[in-house]
Amino acid sequence: MLKEEHEVAVLGAPHNPAPHNPAPRMSAMIHIRSETSVPDHIVWSLFNTLFMNPCCLGFIAFAYSMKSRDRKMVGDLTGAQDYASTAKCLNIWALILGILMTILLIIIPVLIFQAY
Repeated sequence: MLKEEHEVAVLGAPHNPAPHNPAPRMSAMIHIRSETSVPDHIVWSLFNTLFMNPCCLGFIAFAYSMKSRDRKMVGDLTGAQDYASTAKCLNIWALILGILMTILLIIIPVLIFQAY
């Protein structure tokens, strides 16, 4: 999501002012900027870097997460979102490959042990 600016205008005097209130009201413009949160997936990337790091995907995801955080600090939400999306994709692949490798490291020795 991109930053949105919401403008709220306080309207002036009504069209038919009451006779006891002849002075027109002052008008004001209020700008409210809603901060959108762009998740940088840094904790997930750190977890994948430390525990499941097949083909260095966790480390690469951590690098993209840091780039996303840097872009967010500068105010470039589009760039931050792009880097965060890449980090998320790399984290998903690192997690899937890490789980598959863990399962294979458990199943293969069991099968070899049962064969003998």
